[in-house]
Amino acid sequence: MGVRPSLGSVGDAYDNAMCESFFGTLEAELLNRYTFRSQVDARMAIFRYIEGWYNPKRRHSSLGYLSPANFEARHRPESRASSLALPNISAYPPSSLDGPGSTPLQSSGSF
Repeated sequence: MGVRPSLGSVGDAYDNAMCESFFGTLEAELLNRYTFRSQVDARMAIFRYIEGWYNPKRRHSSLGYLSPANFEARHRPESRASSLALPNISAYPPSSLDGPGSTPLQSSGSF
């Protein structure tokens, strides 16, 4: 299935910390709040969550509470900044970002 075992040293508590953090967030903000009709619906929802919310808009403490898109824009050379654009993906999930400070999932729903 493409999953590889950890290559860190035995007993290394930080070996998978970033992955565990991401999957914990994904589970709390998406998977535990929705019921999916099919595996295809679940895959599309995860894709929209990652590419439409988590990567471009969600603020990350490890990036100084900036979104990855803002962090990269701040730290890339000016000449490259205008040539790179974010993918055009509809907001995830539909009509879930209804105001400043809102999270992508305010209530449970069904796909």
